[in-house]
Amino acid sequence: MSASSRSLNGLPPWGADGRSRYQRLSQRMLDLSGDRGVLKDVIQEGSGELVTPDASVLVKYSGYLEHMDKPFDSNCFRKTPRLMKLGEDITLWGMELGLLSMRRGEVARFLFKPTYAYGMLGCPPLIPPNTTVLFEIELLDFLDSAESDKFCVLSAEQQDQFPLQKVLKVAATEREFGNYLFRQNRFYDAKVRYKRALLLLHRRSAPAEEQLLVETAKLLVLLNLSYTYLKLERPTMALRYGEQALVIDQKNTKALFRCGQACLLMTEYQKARDFLVRAQKEQPFNHDINNELKKLSSYYRDYLGKEKEMCHRMFAPGEHGSTVGEN
Repeated sequence: MSASSRSLNGLPPWGADGRSRYQRLSQRMLDLSGDRGVLKDVIQEGSGELVTPDASVLVKYSGYLEHMDKPFDSNCFRKTPRLMKLGEDITLWGMELGLLSMRRGEVARFLFKPTYAYGMLGCPPLIPPNTTVLFEIELLDFLDSAESDKFCVLSAEQQDQFPLQKVLKVAATEREFGNYLFRQNRFYDAKVRYKRALLLLHRRSAPAEEQLLVETAKLLVLLNLSYTYLKLERPTMALRYGEQALVIDQKNTKALFRCGQACLLMTEYQKARDFLVRAQKEQPFNHDINNELKKLSSYYRDYLGKEKEMCHRMFAPGEHGSTVGEN
């Protein structure tokens, strides 16, 4: 995005014909709104489907005034941009229209006339009245939350009327939302999304030939829940969901590892060792598993040392040389 900004800002403010930078740029841009209020120039093509109405989008953007080289607004400095829902979190009408024309991975430049941006009054002190602004937007990803939200409020009987692929798609969307929230360290919110996905899959009764698809989807959600509860420092729940994952796949390395971590936090050292040794058997050279076994060994040695010290204090002679049981 920065390279495209430099190429634009390299244009002289006024051309030989007296037209401004934005006026010249607009001549080669696509009219999205039908009244030339929202114009678009694709910098990098995207792929896949167009953004759907009511989707939640993950974007990087920078907004520019015509005669300023630095953006007046940008989220490009953030390591992880915030997920924004169309119709709720995006306040510029022009940006909504622009995003609906984009595909994943696309980078585009837009000109928004005042009607589609900050209006006749502007936004003092940054945006003067009646100002056309330029935005450069990169669409990283989007999730169709509207479909998921509508489906989740249906009763189990109503959901059963839909084909299995619909249920799996909605559950996958909920899980993707959870993954995004998890990456932002919003573990409680991630847990809520994962549980919604799991409830959908638990509700679904599928014939034997389709049950494998449901169980595969469940396994992914259960692993996510186990890890999330570890992050929430609730090892009992982490163990519960890890063990449910092992019912589906008893040799699943991630499930064994999560159960071992949970037991270690609960100071159930023998159970922790059993899970971790089973995980190590599946992946002998896994760095994380081997490190967790070393940690377990260290914790167990400390535990035995404390037990030994406690027993020594209990049965050691008293201050005057008397021992327990003496008159």
